[in-house]
Amino acid sequence: MLDKINNLSPQVRMILAVVVCLLFFIPYSYYFSPAPQIDTNLTKPLDTMKTVAATPTTPTISHTDSNAPSVPNAQTISASDILTEVKFKDYRLVIDTMGRIAQVYLIGERYRNEQGNEVAILDLNSRARPLELRYSNSEFLKEAFSPANPYRLVSFHQTTEGEPQRVLLQQTLNQTENLVIQKEMIFYSDGHYEIQIQGLKDNVKTTLDSVIFVTPGARPVAENDAFVFKGSIIKERGGSIATFENGDVSDEQQFQATVTASVDRYYSTILYLAGAEQTTSSLNAVVKKDTNGDPLPFISFEGEISLGGYVGPKDYKLLVQIDPLLGDVVEYGIITFFAKPLFLLLEWLYGICGNWGWAIILLTVIVRLVLFPLTYKGMMSMQKFKDIAPKMKEIQQKYKEDPQKMQTQMMELYRKHGANPLGGCLPLLLQMPIFFAIYRVLYNAIELKGAEWILWISDLSVMDPFFVLPLLMGASMFLQQYITPTSFTDPMQEKVFKYLPVIFTIFFITFPSGLVLYWFVSNLFSIVQQFIINKIVEARKKLLHKQEGLDDEKN
Repeated sequence: MLDKINNLSPQVRMILAVVVCLLFFIPYSYYFSPAPQIDTNLTKPLDTMKTVAATPTTPTISHTDSNAPSVPNAQTISASDILTEVKFKDYRLVIDTMGRIAQVYLIGERYRNEQGNEVAILDLNSRARPLELRYSNSEFLKEAFSPANPYRLVSFHQTTEGEPQRVLLQQTLNQTENLVIQKEMIFYSDGHYEIQIQGLKDNVKTTLDSVIFVTPGARPVAENDAFVFKGSIIKERGGSIATFENGDVSDEQQFQATVTASVDRYYSTILYLAGAEQTTSSLNAVVKKDTNGDPLPFISFEGEISLGGYVGPKDYKLLVQIDPLLGDVVEYGIITFFAKPLFLLLEWLYGICGNWGWAIILLTVIVRLVLFPLTYKGMMSMQKFKDIAPKMKEIQQKYKEDPQKMQTQMMELYRKHGANPLGGCLPLLLQMPIFFAIYRVLYNAIELKGAEWILWISDLSVMDPFFVLPLLMGASMFLQQYITPTSFTDPMQEKVFKYLPVIFTIFFITFPSGLVLYWFVSNLFSIVQQFIINKIVEARKKLLHKQEGLDDEKN
């Protein structure tokens, strides 16, 4: 097997590596990921929300040390009625009788689904919803989740349309002692809110005999995809980021944090430390494993707490305007080191040209110019292998019964002509992290959702409806192959190489238009680059032949 691999040309080795990457990383999201659980309740009217929740269960709770709390399990309820609704120009938010954010609907045109309906971004079947409270005190927990003990809407205030809306909620936790939990929330038009939670006794602020846990909720609804980060993010007090992928949580973990968030491809629900307290305080954050092994973040406290919150799109510019801390919620996994600078560059280019499609084209050109030294080395190495291809074939024929001797002669041939077996594939393989970083940026950027480019491309975040870009991308790969020097010594290798544009075209048919546009423009850049290199090589050969002719005349 190793001998067969050694006999492959450098181009084929490189192509095989790229194809393996594509086979195991990109199509995984379409063929091997579990089918997404479609929540049919997301499109139901608000008055049907009460039928969604699960059957009640009785939790087992024990008091714990407040310095190392264990998040108690929640008691679910059989009905979740609507308490009130907050409305702004771009979104409306539903608060249920459990004092939680039950649903958020995005009203803006750019966020509407294929049927033109507003988009609901919270999963009504999730284990926890934003601003849900749990208690270490078992009696309080029982009362908190009792259908017979809903929150009361004490006041709702809005001065003028578009101005902040103030909502005051209360729930009785102990009727005899007149103990009440109170949530005071102020909602803003950009999707963020402020919340203060405190205990009251006879309408006077008090410290309840319990550790209280508040959650930003489970992640919003998202499709299953290998290149979509979905789970929870904790920004620690020192600035480091802890990420928890869905299905990859083992034990409960604790942090001193400034931000807790649950995220998916496009949306996030967040609780964070706001205002002046960012420099002096931290939050006691706990990440709990739910029944599916998914992360569920909580913030624990005693007495009272004031927090900032957000539920909505992961729009980077909007998030950092709300609070610079929130920029880290836009996460790209292990390639964030590459991906975030690329996104910031893309956003800057958009600010210049005003169109995300043209910004992607400019980004592609800049990336290819930066990578030019690597690609130039790879292309020149391929040219050398083309020149020695006949001699390689002779060696393979001569020593086909002696693989070890064949390998020795091949290495001697490479050394004599300055051809590096890795020279053609290694520079290109080094570019793969950049490609995957760009993939995640373009695939996860909600800024591209509903973003038009030209003509038929009305949304760069979805596939080309007429398959024009994938076909152009495939055609550009054929042209690139045609002008690229090859050194095939095996007809079968050559056939496989010729079919690669078809394979790539099939892969890219369902990809977002923005990503296909990047790959297409990158191919065009490679074609121009290869054409120039071919001219340079041809000129060098003519000069060399001319010099050899002059030497012959002298002799």
